[in-house]
Amino acid sequence: MPKRLKPEHVACYRENGFFAPVSVLSAAETAAFRSRFEEYENANRGWYALSKGQKLYLLQTWASDLASHPIILDAVEDVLGADIFLWGLSLFVKEANDPGYVSWHQDSTYWGLSEPDVVTAWVALSPSNRESGCMKMLPGSHKLQQLPHIDTLADHNLLTRGQEIAVGVDDSKAEFLVLRPGEMSLHNIRTIHGSEPNRSDERRIGVAMRFIAPHVRQINAERDSAWLVRGVDRYGHFVHETPPQRDMDEAARAEHDRIMKLRQGILYHGVRGKPAHLDR
Repeated sequence: MPKRLKPEHVACYRENGFFAPVSVLSAAETAAFRSRFEEYENANRGWYALSKGQKLYLLQTWASDLASHPIILDAVEDVLGADIFLWGLSLFVKEANDPGYVSWHQDSTYWGLSEPDVVTAWVALSPSNRESGCMKMLPGSHKLQQLPHIDTLADHNLLTRGQEIAVGVDDSKAEFLVLRPGEMSLHNIRTIHGSEPNRSDERRIGVAMRFIAPHVRQINAERDSAWLVRGVDRYGHFVHETPPQRDMDEAARAEHDRIMKLRQGILYHGVRGKPAHLDR
């Protein structure tokens, strides 16, 4: 039996390539995580430059605490299995009336991961709705396998390469994943998804955690790294990471720098030019 999701929720995930909403944080927990994020943000100007490459949980305890939250991991286990690596964590923050958007894409395009046994858990720390630019998904699109993409490197595109699907997408079939603060969505690495600009007067704060099964391998580099957050690793495909004891401590920053050099080579494998938003 599933630990967090109902059997029909798991069936929905298998059929559609996503499921939402999943209630994972209490109101008090949500407020605390948002406060810890905003304290980090205020103390570290240019937080995007520090967290790009999806490894903020190696620098900040709020991020590692969120990514290892037992209720989140229970829901991930229901669709991925008992052995779980955290491969990445991305912040998707849209300020009030922000033109930032996410183009239609599949996560599998540039991550270099060998199998589709990869789940993104997207946690809302603020309201994520149609007005604020919530995620939109194409039901069943995870069954299409890998589609061709192009790199746009567009300034307002929140993706690392501004990547978008190179074939037409029928927007009328999109399903919008409306989340309240403390709720989460789950989606498969091959599900076509995106989001529109924030047209509201409130920030939209989302934390996307990328969980993988240990049998998955990195094929764009000789080695990759991940944090074993639950279960056991029977395969040895990833160097094991260690979360920080304290925020931004010297050992954590050294480990983050070392791993980021490897990760950036994977994320920008084959790209020409540098995305302008990485300098913002």
